[in-house]
Amino acid sequence: MKCYELCERHKVNCPNKECRLWIEYGDDLNCTQVTVRKHSRLIFQEIGKRLQLTPSRIKQIETGALKKMKAKSSKLLNIL
Repeated sequence: MKCYELCERHKVNCPNKECRLWIEYGDDLNCTQVTVRKHSRLIFQEIGKRLQLTPSRIKQIETGALKKMKAKSSKLLNIL
């Protein structure tokens, strides 16, 4: 059984700060996987609340990530 499944089952905050899914947000049991399973989609404001960032900063991060993904995918297509 996975860490987040145990936390969800027992309704306890995840104590494993070394886990790559861990986040400092007790409402979601300190687990990003619990957040996704519980809420499915989040708006920038909700993400910002969890990460202690502004919604505009979250948008900037998303825009940068999408640019990187697009650049990598076009390079892969050129190889094929």
